[in-house]
Amino acid sequence: MNNIRPHTLLLAEPRGFCAGVVRAIEVINYLLENEEPPIYSFHEIVHNKFIVDSFKKRGIIFVDSIDEVPEHSRIVFSAHGISPTVMQEAEEKSLKIIDATCPLVTKVHLETKKAAKDGFDILLVGHRGHDEVEGTLGEAPSKTTVIDSVDEVNEITINSEKVFVVTQTTLSVNDTNEIIDSISEKFPKAEIRNDICYATTNRQSAVQELAKKADIILVVGSPNSSNSVRLMEHAKSSGAVAYRIEGIDEIKEVWYKNVGTVGLTAGASVPDELLEPIINDLIARGVTKIDTISVAQETIEFKPPNNLPIPKRILTQ
Repeated sequence: MNNIRPHTLLLAEPRGFCAGVVRAIEVINYLLENEEPPIYSFHEIVHNKFIVDSFKKRGIIFVDSIDEVPEHSRIVFSAHGISPTVMQEAEEKSLKIIDATCPLVTKVHLETKKAAKDGFDILLVGHRGHDEVEGTLGEAPSKTTVIDSVDEVNEITINSEKVFVVTQTTLSVNDTNEIIDSISEKFPKAEIRNDICYATTNRQSAVQELAKKADIILVVGSPNSSNSVRLMEHAKSSGAVAYRIEGIDEIKEVWYKNVGTVGLTAGASVPDELLEPIINDLIARGVTKIDTISVAQETIEFKPPNNLPIPKRILTQ
């Protein structure tokens, strides 16, 4: 086992950008090319430091409160979605709104809104404080309880039999199934919508396959990216040694000691250009074989919001 050096690289497929992220990013690109500044984004357009920093350099102003945005300004709502309260605040200031919420997140909002109207108590499975969860919670705050773990299911004190379950789109598939099973046991008549999106599911399936063959797995993604953190956790729970990094600068030399096969994947908000230096570095270290571990081919596309004339070719994954 001594002096083994990386010789094989396994690339997860799919990895990186999903259709919702592509849509949100291209909205910002379009506005930068076709409108005069200032252009505001409510929260990070996607949870990736590299992308956010690059947009800041190009003039996008990221804010966490509508109070920070002057009246009549252009504002983009991020892929994670916003609450009706935020939308109302923006409309009251006559802001020029483009809602780049991922359509799959919008679906969760609509499910939540309808369930509340129909008299259900809503259980929202997700990470408390995450942008997506905060947006969904805002649809029916008095009727919605956020559930982050199986332990929290045991603490629920809902007496009604009308229980409706929705989930954040970027959760761990395995952890979420455990929580949903626990909810089903406690509330047998609960109506359940497992809303984990195709991109999250596919990337977790791919990293699970990587774990069978790789000595270590590198997951590229920011620490505030839920789907990236879940990928790293999923890799570890599948028995792999795994590290989440934002880029090549965070890789430690010791990780490659006695490692022959390296697995590489990326969260749904990560551009390929962050993986390229890692791949080139591994080739320089002696990697001569690069294979792809594929579990799905993603062909989903989402139309641009507000009928923006963004060329279809740009939105293709």
